[in-house]
Amino acid sequence: MAHQIETYEDQAAFVSVRETAWHSLGTVVPDSLTAEEALRFAKLSNWNVRKEPVFTKVGDEIIEIADRYATVRDNPFVDNQADVLGVVGSKYTPIQNEDHADLLNALVDESGAHFETAGSLKGGRQTFITMKLPDHINIGGVDKVETYIAALNSHDGTKAFQFIVTPVRIVCANTQAAALRAAKSRFSVRHTKSGKDGIISQARDTLQMTFNYLDAFQVEAEKMIQTTLDEAKFYEIIEQLYAMPDDPSQTIQTRTESNRNSLMELFLDSPTNTEIRNTAWAGYQAVTEYLDHFVTTQGKSASQMQKYRAMAVASGTSDDMKANAFRLLSRV
Repeated sequence: MAHQIETYEDQAAFVSVRETAWHSLGTVVPDSLTAEEALRFAKLSNWNVRKEPVFTKVGDEIIEIADRYATVRDNPFVDNQADVLGVVGSKYTPIQNEDHADLLNALVDESGAHFETAGSLKGGRQTFITMKLPDHINIGGVDKVETYIAALNSHDGTKAFQFIVTPVRIVCANTQAAALRAAKSRFSVRHTKSGKDGIISQARDTLQMTFNYLDAFQVEAEKMIQTTLDEAKFYEIIEQLYAMPDDPSQTIQTRTESNRNSLMELFLDSPTNTEIRNTAWAGYQAVTEYLDHFVTTQGKSASQMQKYRAMAVASGTSDDMKANAFRLLSRV
């Protein structure tokens, strides 16, 4: 499934406040959630993630593999069923979903944020909880940007526990993940004993980093909204984002030209850019709108593309393109 939300029969490990997600799965609640409620509705409670020894069979002999452990959880849908989530080293310390909630509770106490979504991905290997900060940014006094914190955890040893701060435009719900990477406002905690013990104590510093990021982001965005960008200059940037390779096939040439033309149409005519038309900020919004809502992939149907684009936003697979666009347009 493109959404990668964990499901079992007619149940899904996902909760959302007020709005149904594009995949139409999980539980929708009318009001803001506590962290504990987010875990319960998203089937994230009482996993008891733990390490178990790993063995291999050599001939007729069963041998324990030194310094390697399986991460195991109690299945949230089926009683008395355990699931193997990954293989890790001896220093790896699981961060329970409840620890995840404790950290977010600390952030809520500091910021007044409220919980928006929570869920389990890839069969429990990754989990997320997001909350919405109470304030928003007005870029140039006209372009409203809401701000969310996504706290991400993994139980398979592939990723650190991390925060990602994400501003979202209300008009078209574009994620500004590119600016996060450019501003270095990503915070990670390793799955080690010291990392786990230090998570709560670092929450206040993390929140300060978030507000520092927002200040820096608004400064850059304000510069971009005050910078005039004409059609010719924007096309030069498009040519860098969608470069034509040497000796392209007819298919690649057609696809590249289509990408460029679609971006130009959004820059010139998108209704979401009306109040910021002909600015570098409008150019950036055209890029994010295209990647999040209009980009196509060869061989996919319209419904498949809708799911593909939504998953790309959630997983950050288009972040590199957005980051490159933000970098180029902030230097116009």
